Order: sequence, then structure tokens, then C-alpha cells
Amino acid sequence: MNAFEELSNNFSRLPGIGKKSAVRMVNWLLRQDPAFIQRFAQNLGTLQERIKHCSVCGTWTESDPCPICSNPIRDKTQICVVEQPQDVSTIEAHGEYKGLYHVLGGLIKPLEGIGPAQLAIQPLLNRIKDGAITEIIIATNPTVEGDTTALYINKVITELNLSSSPKVTRLATGIPVGGDLEYIDKRTLSLSFRGRSCM
Repeated sequence: MNAFEELSNNFSRLPGIGKKSAVRMVNWLLRQDPAFIQRFAQNLGTLQERIKHCSVCGTWTESDPCPICSNPIRDKTQICVVEQPQDVSTIEAHGEYKGLYHVLGGLIKPLEGIGPAQLAIQPLLNRIKDGAITEIIIATNPTVEGDTTALYINKVITELNLSSSPKVTRLATGIPVGGDLEYIDKRTLSLSFRGRSCM
């Protein structure tokens, strides 16, 4: 296998990139300035060294805690619970939400062997126990797994029996069932946040 085929195969492993797109990308890279290729390779080579999970919320960050968790003007009484770090970026891009985040790292999927123990649910409960949180907004995708995870989180928060238990809300159904947060438009996301309801 030559270098062209090897790089094409690597690109075709990326989500949403087929074999033809991978070949086009390699052809495009071959026409670029060598300095750009050098920077691109260097950035790719150091990606996992430079970017880690935030120790507080679990999103991707270069500094720990992340800029959202360490921002003094964020609303420290709200936590928006999402499935993956890219969901934080999606919500932040719309500018509607001003609270904190918590990344679960997945959803409950019993058929795939993923239960509550494999997700960052206990760290979420630990954040709630200090009493400063007044609302948990569950922003998992409106799928069977997303709903199952949301119901489980609501259940374990209720079972904490805190003197000032936070209100648990879910994004409103402005997000289509089976939809993905990454592809939701700004207006739909805004309406979903405004129309959230208690679980």
C-alpha cells in the first residue's frame, strides 16, 4: 500500500467521509503549500496531548477547568446535562444558554452493555449535593436511549432526598424525535430551552 492509499484509508475512517471523499481530500492536500501541510500534521499529531476532558464538566478543553466552568459570569445554579462534548459546542454556538454543563459520555444502552455505571452520572450527583444547583436541564437527544437516560437521572436525583433538591427539566419537544442536537437550527434550540418542562 502506497502513501496515497494509506492516507485515503485513514481519512475514510472519519465520520461522514466515504472512500471518494477521502481520495478528494488527499488530492487537495497534495496541491497545498508544504508549510500548511506541516502545520496540519503538527496540529493533528499533538491533538490528544493538548486537548483533554474538563475535570469538572467533562467537555473538551486545553485548560482545566474549562473556560465555561471557570467563567465567573456563568449561572452557577443551572447544569445542562448532555451526551457528548460536541453537544456543549452546539449549544454554546447558539448563545441561548448561560449556565454550566455536564457531559455524560454516552447514554444508557443495555443492549450494548452500557449502563449508568459507565456514564458520568455519579460526578453529576456529587455536583448537585453541594446545594448550589437549583435546576438540572437534561438535553439528551429525544430517542429511546436519551429518554431512558433522562428518566434514570431524574430518578437518582429524586432519591438523593436533598433538603433543597434541584428542579429537573427536559428540553421541550421543539427538537424533533430522533433528531440530533448537532444539526438543530438556532430557532428550534431557543424554543426548546424556553419551553422546557419538569420531568
